[in-house]
Amino acid sequence: MKINTLFILASQSPRRRKLLEQVGMPFMAIPANIDETPDDHSTPQKLAEYLALQKATTIATQKPDALVLGADTLVVCKGEIFNKPKDEDEAERMLQQLSGTTHTVYTGIALIHHCSHRSVTAVEATEVTFGKLSHDEISRYIKTRLPMDKAGAYGIQDDSGALFVERINGDYYTVVGLPLHRLYVLLKQNYDDLVNFE
Repeated sequence: MKINTLFILASQSPRRRKLLEQVGMPFMAIPANIDETPDDHSTPQKLAEYLALQKATTIATQKPDALVLGADTLVVCKGEIFNKPKDEDEAERMLQQLSGTTHTVYTGIALIHHCSHRSVTAVEATEVTFGKLSHDEISRYIKTRLPMDKAGAYGIQDDSGALFVERINGDYYTVVGLPLHRLYVLLKQNYDDLVNFE
């Protein structure tokens, strides 16, 4: 797949960069700094979609000729939204609450091509069930510092947080942070003039 214009990932996430590299999509990564404070009136689905759109919009206004991809991932457990933990205590609290339960991971994506006045958004949801975690397991994981840059304080793809996941119901890549199939469909349906799918 080749995108016939500059393609920008509006994110600093190494996991999202790795996924785009995996499917052979040339891109440039430019982090978008936005206020990610949850709005009390937003559903998790709407919030993930809104934050993805805000990230994409921030970069698209700077690079109007580029096709810009924004994404945002939220972990929701028993109605509470878990973003990236602020410190080790918050990471511990999150993991204790996730232990032995099923939670939902929402990833919103947004694609904007500013100069042609096109934008599209979508959101995917995947259920993740954790096994029961001991205090020692949580402490050991937090000491690695791996949970500190991840929504919900765990990673499913490239660290030992994967060991906590008993099963998932839905798209694995949504949990990683970029639902690749949904991205592919959005590109085909809305930006086929900019993408060579051969």
